[in-house]
Amino acid sequence: MKTMECPTEAMNRPVVTLATASSANHAVRPPLIKRFDEIGIEDIPLVGGKNASLGEMRRALTSKGVPVPDGFATTAAAYWYFLEETDLKPFIEESLRDLDVTNIHDLQGRSAKIRAAIVSAAMPPELQIEIHAAYEQLCARAGEIVAVAVRSSATAEDLPEASFAGAQETYLNVVGEEALLKACLRCYASLFFERAISYRADKGYPQTKVALSIGVQRMVRSDLGTSGVIFTIDTESGFRDAVLINAAYGLGENIVKGSVNPDEYCVFKPTLRERFRPILQKIVGSKEVKMIYDTGAAAVKNVPVPQADRMRFALNDDDILKLARWACLIEEHYGKPMDVEWAKDGITGELFIVQARPETVQSRKDTNVLEIYVLEKSSKVLVKGRSVGAKIACGPVRLVKSTASLDEFQEGEVLVAEKTDPDWEPVMKKAAAIITDRGGRTCHAAIVSRELGVPAIVGTQNATVSLKDGQVVTVSCAGGDTGTVYEGRLPFRVQRTDLKGIARPRTKIMMNVANPEGAFALSFIPNDGVGLAREEFIITSYIKVHPLALLDYANIKDAAVRAEIDELTIGYEDKAQFFVDKLAQGVGMIAAAFYPKDVIVRLSDFKTNEYANLVGGRAYEPVEENPMLGFRGASRYYNPRYQAGFALECAAMKKVRNEMGLKNVKLMVPFCRTVEEGRRVIAEMAKHGLTRGEDGLEIYVMCEIPSNVILADEFAEIFDGFSIGSNDLTQLILGVDRDSEIVAPIFDERNAAVKKMIAEVIAVCRKKGRKIGICGQAPSDYPEFAQFLVEQRIDSISLNPDTVLKTTLAILEKE
Repeated sequence: MKTMECPTEAMNRPVVTLATASSANHAVRPPLIKRFDEIGIEDIPLVGGKNASLGEMRRALTSKGVPVPDGFATTAAAYWYFLEETDLKPFIEESLRDLDVTNIHDLQGRSAKIRAAIVSAAMPPELQIEIHAAYEQLCARAGEIVAVAVRSSATAEDLPEASFAGAQETYLNVVGEEALLKACLRCYASLFFERAISYRADKGYPQTKVALSIGVQRMVRSDLGTSGVIFTIDTESGFRDAVLINAAYGLGENIVKGSVNPDEYCVFKPTLRERFRPILQKIVGSKEVKMIYDTGAAAVKNVPVPQADRMRFALNDDDILKLARWACLIEEHYGKPMDVEWAKDGITGELFIVQARPETVQSRKDTNVLEIYVLEKSSKVLVKGRSVGAKIACGPVRLVKSTASLDEFQEGEVLVAEKTDPDWEPVMKKAAAIITDRGGRTCHAAIVSRELGVPAIVGTQNATVSLKDGQVVTVSCAGGDTGTVYEGRLPFRVQRTDLKGIARPRTKIMMNVANPEGAFALSFIPNDGVGLAREEFIITSYIKVHPLALLDYANIKDAAVRAEIDELTIGYEDKAQFFVDKLAQGVGMIAAAFYPKDVIVRLSDFKTNEYANLVGGRAYEPVEENPMLGFRGASRYYNPRYQAGFALECAAMKKVRNEMGLKNVKLMVPFCRTVEEGRRVIAEMAKHGLTRGEDGLEIYVMCEIPSNVILADEFAEIFDGFSIGSNDLTQLILGVDRDSEIVAPIFDERNAAVKKMIAEVIAVCRKKGRKIGICGQAPSDYPEFAQFLVEQRIDSISLNPDTVLKTTLAILEKE
């Protein structure tokens, strides 16, 4: 690969421009080259979406602290000039005449013929001169010969109705004039890759009416650092207040192409703007390889990432928050959700924005129609990964290892591959679902599947090994962030609800939410907040370790337990901090999803046998004959046997409110047997920085023991509100174990004794001016029970998400 003679020689050479090299009749031709600083978003017809956006950000956002690397773009006029001077346009038109893009073999042949003709063509002298001059000026501004990224930007690209995701090509680490010209020819040729031809046909763009602009941008040395992608909208649910960041080591192409499973971070916009630090989620990706510079003909290569680096986060918290703030500035400037690429220089440590385009899928969805896929049956789980799209699909597996076997793919099959490539786009639109071994939620497979409305599961690690050709599977992305592949064809249904015109009742309708992964999607159901956010699901699913085992890690003798803790707490020297961070992130996701509405978080309510089942838990838990009435709830929090564990819960809740800024979180104490016990718990919480009434903190109590009803007026003196737990309350009023198959039929929340006590406690709360709601199962199961609660003038009813709309209509009727 030829490089320039030396920096001094290159910068001192006289610049030859089109005006000095062309005839007078060419002087009126539109410019062939424009610097990024000379273009803006209004120049999409001239330089395409990517390049216009780079210019727009250089002009409008660098003054606001958003750095964008310098560069220039060839224009649409340059592309038409190239076709005119090389006489390629008639050849291309003839080559594409009567093309059927569904005939993969024929499409591949025509594409290859056109690209070969373009790459072998001679670049017109006038365009050569312009490109050389612009590159020399770029080097002069930098004070050195610079490596550049050479990117394709179609003039119809990145418009709201067409994302052209990966349709054209990018060439990295291009150094010198000769290499730059070759890369430019390859960019022009990439306009006729199979995927680009097929995409234009699907979108109705005439094949020879779309021009291509080439962006030449100074490279950031992210080969020695990190890079990634940002979306200013949740890519799965369409939740607008989240910033999603992916990060991996090396150049960014690996994330875009799905060659690695990146780290994933989620940041909450509203409190970020208030200068809080609301990192809602941090997930370590495997980051197996990184793309770096190479001295060979390819210019870049992939190398393995050391194991220690794979196990740690690629970005620190300060960088995550800085990127999120920049993303918000970019979104505010454009007035729409954005898809952004970033890079961190491994030499200087500087962060840069290297590309931005409008997000084209979730931002265009009709939010007035709620669509929920429900799997009605399960079977053997074959594979799990990151879900893309909240849909379900069934079909036979088709393993695809390379483009050579694409023409074997049949409509309705499930595409299974190590990763997908833009060349595969013609068959992806025929797939019932897509599954990949590698990639994150911003990789090529994820982006294209969203646009096609096809469910996908990415980053499974082993789908190509675990799934067999022809095997019928069900692909479910309806369970939150984790997608699951089940054996066989399973039944499912689709619930579609038009939300327009649904009135809000006087009684607040809240939701019971346990899984943070599904919170963003659930927030679209008409609601008044969360009446019960359970810590237990977060602890069992994301933490998995007993808090005391984390605090006592240094003294654990059991090698198997230590090894399991080490695996779960990768990246954490301070094992207790792992508990605090993961619990805070889980609660934070739920609180952010429903912000600024109330989110009532119930502190941990495991029974001793359930705590014992956590990793390392058996060493710290007593064995009880009747755990339901034993060492649980409030009694644990101030007891020396668990006090230190409760301190970690308090630290997590303090982080949610004070660091993330989610002041809508209210805390609730479960299974509080006596008023004195309530006082002791409130004092324990204050000791750890959670003082009732301070900074708006409200503390509620579960009303699930007869003593809570009988002494409701006294409990009301020390708590801000009550939430009726109808399950335990019914068991304790009727003396029934609902898990006993012999006496279980007696268990019924509609029993007169239960209803009488519920009516009594509601009356006391109304008299005392305290809030009271219900979070038990009864109103979800029985609409008539919900109507009874409305008659008693309860403040709120918290329901399972799948019953919210049905029960809302029943309550509206009653009111």
